[in-house]
Amino acid sequence: QVQLVESGGGLVQPGGSLTLSCTVPQSIFSRHAAMAWHRQAPGSERELVASFSTGGSRTVANAVKGRFIISRDTTQNTLYLLMNNLKPDDTGVYYCNIQYGGSSYWGQGTQVTVGT
Repeated sequence: QVQLVESGGGLVQPGGSLTLSCTVPQSIFSRHAAMAWHRQAPGSERELVASFSTGGSRTVANAVKGRFIISRDTTQNTLYLLMNNLKPDDTGVYYCNIQYGGSSYWGQGTQVTVGT
């Protein structure tokens, strides 16, 4: 069973920073995989935050552009999301997603709460 493990969430004050990590099994951590972070706020649908395409191009959602950075470490099979200048609207459960070999894999999610 393929399992993605996210970590790094927590409570942070507005303007603060967090780095999320997603450890991915080596079998699907491929440069040909599409990798992404999504989030879901209470009462809202899940939305794409940032991603790597299968060709390695990075994209970020307009709502987080200039504040969030997606990166990955191929030696550690880990996907990261660096989040700066966090706002209350960034509150939600963050999920990593890997699409590879015709399948889509999700982590269990990590809670990010921005507030005082």
